[in-house]
Amino acid sequence: MGMSTTTETTHGTESLPGNWRTGVVGGIAGGLVMGATMLAMNAAVIAVAIPSLYGLAPPPNPGLGMVVHVSHGAVLGVVFAGVAGALDLDSDRTVVGLGVGWGVVTWAVLAALLMPIWLSAVGSPASPPFPNFAPPSLLWHVVYGLVLGVVYAAIDDEI
Repeated sequence: MGMSTTTETTHGTESLPGNWRTGVVGGIAGGLVMGATMLAMNAAVIAVAIPSLYGLAPPPNPGLGMVVHVSHGAVLGVVFAGVAGALDLDSDRTVVGLGVGWGVVTWAVLAALLMPIWLSAVGSPASPPFPNFAPPSLLWHVVYGLVLGVVYAAIDDEI
């Protein structure tokens, strides 16, 4: 006698819109691919700017920067899952499109506006100008959102 699949929906976490587990996995995947792209294009962002948000650099530390960055990606993936669930999206293409849009939003709000203020407040040597609407950063955040959306669409029904 197998358990009915309907028992899964009685867990407290299932009352939230979207699949937060899928959001975490998609956010980690997006953060890793975005981080690799950043390392290839401008390693100082991962090695100095990101870890210095939390006083973890200087000296440059790309490993810690990657851990911090992927953690941010996981948290933002959970928020994305809530947005995707609330919108009740009906196609994988729409979920991927929302992911790309989410990447643009995270770039504009978090990278371009919040991060320069935060880095300046903590006295980071990597403090960029405010606002910092940098095209490479937009590309990196679109990569994050694209991977997040693709992974979310691919595994949403699996976990």
